[in-house]
Amino acid sequence: MEGSVELALALSESRVRGVAATPHCRADHPKVVPGELSARCAQLSAELAARGIDLGVVHAGEVDLAWALEASDEDLRAVSFRGLGQDLLVETPYGPLTSTFETLLFRIALRGYRLLLAHPERNPTFQEDPERIEALVARGTLVQITSSSLLRSPRSSRSAKLAHRLLEDGQVHVIASDSHGPAAPGRASLAEGTLAAAEIVGRPQAWWLVERVPQAIILGKPLPPAPAPAMPRRRGGVLGRLRAR
Repeated sequence: MEGSVELALALSESRVRGVAATPHCRADHPKVVPGELSARCAQLSAELAARGIDLGVVHAGEVDLAWALEASDEDLRAVSFRGLGQDLLVETPYGPLTSTFETLLFRIALRGYRLLLAHPERNPTFQEDPERIEALVARGTLVQITSSSLLRSPRSSRSAKLAHRLLEDGQVHVIASDSHGPAAPGRASLAEGTLAAAEIVGRPQAWWLVERVPQAIILGKPLPPAPAPAMPRRRGGVLGRLRAR
């Protein structure tokens, strides 16, 4: 509880108004019990209110693909955003993807969920073949990148290179802090990520990524239209990128 309160205070002081608490749902985190998340979140919210910390907290989970495929309908709904049974945050694997990754992902979507793919920019397969992410987006999957990936140089970081590309090409829907605690190393704040995104695609687009789309997901509503891009987007291939420049 103390660690959660410390993180909540830091978020509130950096002008974050609401946060989704998304513990890992996978085999190596057996203490995360889907049916307990709502009550635990309510307990944290009560503690924050008692301490005068102005931060809204909703519950969800970051689900492992294998875990989600085996989860019961009840458990899967419990780890959806606010337990509404509409949106799921799915963790992108850190290792190379199999050729069946998309098929397995859509098996979850067929259970009635809009999927939000967490930190795909860190995956080596997506780094080598970004078109696989673009195909997923075309079929309705949402993409969430981390603030940290926007703070690194694309010249020295493969995850940063992919994050910048996806952002510039309009393939990103959410930016997240991906905070794992009050003193988690290497984690950029949401404010830092928002400023970095604004420099790349403009303030209206950055605000859409950290305010309007997250709000729609939390409420289980359709996404609001994206603002017009602040600069031309790449259209694919060398010629398209030259035109964008």
